[in-house]
Amino acid sequence: MDAAIKQAFTPTGALRASINLGNAVLAGRDAQGQPSGVSVDLARAFAELIGAPLELVVFDTAGKSVEAVTNEQADIGFFAVDPLRGAGIAFTAPYVLIEGAYMVRQDSPLQGNDEVDRPGIRVTVGKGSAYDLYLTRELKQAEIVRTASSQAVVDTWREQGLEVAAGVKQQLEADAKRVGGVRLLPGRFMVIQQAMGCPRSRPAAAAQFLAQFVEARKADGFVAQALQRHGIQGASVAPAA
Repeated sequence: MDAAIKQAFTPTGALRASINLGNAVLAGRDAQGQPSGVSVDLARAFAELIGAPLELVVFDTAGKSVEAVTNEQADIGFFAVDPLRGAGIAFTAPYVLIEGAYMVRQDSPLQGNDEVDRPGIRVTVGKGSAYDLYLTRELKQAEIVRTASSQAVVDTWREQGLEVAAGVKQQLEADAKRVGGVRLLPGRFMVIQQAMGCPRSRPAAAAQFLAQFVEARKADGFVAQALQRHGIQGASVAPAA
């Protein structure tokens, strides 16, 4: 590997990987309280590939994780692809596809995703999440109510008596079992493309190297095995770029 590429990813001597614990599909904490998940596995594999020690920089929201990489407080990160984030981050092609879904109360009159964007409908989302960015662009009549984190969405939605909660389908399904008396609207309102990324200020050759790493890990089964190892359902390996 070109020494200049390694230097581009390790300006402090270690590979600093930004990990967002707000997306339960990709990262969480294990029984010992340590960061664990698909994104952590990929970070370790990339650090091993470039021969650098790994430093995990852990955040509880996607917005904080994005800021860390954009402001060069981290060297790589794991994000939902979004044009707004692309101003400061060079994204790879996606490695995982995740469905975004809506949750409503059991007695809600809403029956389909296309019924949500109406006057008087309040949609709860985690501030700065992929759903927040997407729905901010797409919803024209419904109101968006933002919570501090994606984990707080369902509890805030219930406490404030709001109409719709939006988030990762798998997370909402788990919340539905926890709180009861709720249901998910059929299908999905978006597909989230989860990719790796590095600060856009880094050399183009470094971004290309990271993109090649992602394609290789999709092709050799690494990503599929990581999803299976961590018991992740509701997510699939993205097709080759």
